[in-house]
Amino acid sequence: MTFQDLGLIAPILRALDELGYDTPSPIQQKAIGPALAGRDVLGCAQTGTGKTCAFAAPILQRLNAAPAKGRPIRALILTPTRELALQIQESFGAYGKHLPLRSAVIFGGVGQQPQVDKLKAGVDILVATPGRLEDLHNQGFIHVEQLEIFVLDEADRMLDMGFIHDVRKILKWLPAKKQTLFFSATMPPEVQGLVDSLLTDPVKVAVDPVSSPVEVIDQKLYFVDRGNKTKLLSSLIQTAGVKNALVFTRTKHGANKVAGDLNKSGVSAAAIHGNKSQTARQQALADFKAGRVKALVATDIAARGLDIEELSHVFNYNLPDVPETYVHRIGRTGRAGHEGTAISFCDSNEREELKNIQRLLGRPIPVVEDHPWPMEVFDPLPKDKKGRVVNPEDAEARAAAKERRRARDAAAKAAAEARKNAQPAPEPQPTAPARTDRPKKAAKPAAERPPKPQQTPAQRKAARGYRASATLEEALTATAPAIPVHESADVFEFEKPDPLASDVILDATARLLAPRHAARPTGGTPAATPADKPAKRRRSRSKASKPAEPPSQAPRQGGGAQQSAKASGKKRRPQGRRNGPPELRRGTQKDSTEQPGSLMKPYYMNYED
Repeated sequence: MTFQDLGLIAPILRALDELGYDTPSPIQQKAIGPALAGRDVLGCAQTGTGKTCAFAAPILQRLNAAPAKGRPIRALILTPTRELALQIQESFGAYGKHLPLRSAVIFGGVGQQPQVDKLKAGVDILVATPGRLEDLHNQGFIHVEQLEIFVLDEADRMLDMGFIHDVRKILKWLPAKKQTLFFSATMPPEVQGLVDSLLTDPVKVAVDPVSSPVEVIDQKLYFVDRGNKTKLLSSLIQTAGVKNALVFTRTKHGANKVAGDLNKSGVSAAAIHGNKSQTARQQALADFKAGRVKALVATDIAARGLDIEELSHVFNYNLPDVPETYVHRIGRTGRAGHEGTAISFCDSNEREELKNIQRLLGRPIPVVEDHPWPMEVFDPLPKDKKGRVVNPEDAEARAAAKERRRARDAAAKAAAEARKNAQPAPEPQPTAPARTDRPKKAAKPAAERPPKPQQTPAQRKAARGYRASATLEEALTATAPAIPVHESADVFEFEKPDPLASDVILDATARLLAPRHAARPTGGTPAATPADKPAKRRRSRSKASKPAEPPSQAPRQGGGAQQSAKASGKKRRPQGRRNGPPELRRGTQKDSTEQPGSLMKPYYMNYED
């Protein structure tokens, strides 16, 4: 059977021919036909057998047959790792390079702006990892209302290793009517029921026994102590004719440690794992494919999706916990019909993992007995205080993580101290030049200054220079007016009279006896006389018995001026001259000197009158 027999169009056949694809693989022969017909497909086949082409070619042909306006996202491929997403997008670009369709890939670990620009320009096929897909969808950059095809690659990994919640959330965004394609190298029974619930009348395609490794891979097993694994690995890479090697470790810390030890022993190596930035991971993978690095040390994140042509060896430095992961690891070699070798190390703590892997394979892995570092330690696994088994690799990774955290905290603290010490001192403000003609008395601190005493009104008057008269003579002298002595055309002279003179004493006495609280009369209204007071009291009593007048009525004559001032709430200002006695008016009474029969004239009257 050829690709022409599968019903593919000429542009796709031309691209496959340029890539050297002559005969379709078993998974391609069984999956391309139903996928072209629009059926849901569940494909399970060994890794490296061409599953990407099995779903990529039908998607390209179906989308090319019915173009859409505006280039909406019509096909979505969801993958668990960034490396696999990049490789799938490269495959779409290679298979569809003679078609007018656009494809793009989005994943985390890098800036999103270039990816957003591609989405805004229009994309027919989108390859994505779950995290970045959700992020951009929540930001409103991804719209899947017109989606026609949904592909879940490495379905067992996506559904079984923590991505199930992300997958279910993403499925809610997608239209109910769509074509769904699931592809994976393994399909554990616990995942099978969930997959069946997500697919509608699927075509199940299984090639070879499920989870069986490729027969062309030469598998070997070395029993070696944990402390001698790096020595054995370096020796095998240098002496066993290894062209390039992919080394799998259990932890990220272990990957860094093994890569460092290989470099020290003379083997060029690089590490790739989840803590590395996407740029560093892509650079390490590019160097490995180009031959600049002989050994690539990776965690299981690289077990899914690494497609390296003519990879000669795969080393399992640590055996995986999940038996199916072993199949994915060794499947990185022996691809596309090439031969490959898979070498696994096993120490005393990994015997249980080895049993599970051999049970899955259905046969034992051949053991190599003759090597320089045979296993000598057969102690049982260590346990913690609660009796739980502690894996030495995990304990070492946790200790290294704590040490890195302490180092980061110490570095951050030192940087904060350096910034604090490096702050420049504030510049002094310009001040007026100090006087040099007299010494400047140092000011006392605020804490040493005595509190300022509270002063009474009398003390404040004394501070302003006010002094009360001590005797009557001083008071009379201070208050006595000046009396003119003689006057001429230009000069009018005054002199102080004798304070004990009779007229001065009488005048001062009259001033003291005069009532000062009464308001000075204005206009032509005569002042109240003693004879008028009884009548005024009688009128006030009669007023009290009468009901109060409304406030809108006008005030009465006579004393109404004071009442109107009180009603308006304004204080009436006394009229008259401030600096001196008020102006003498006929019919008014000021003091006792103006009473009938007084022998004195007021001091403010003209002496010549």
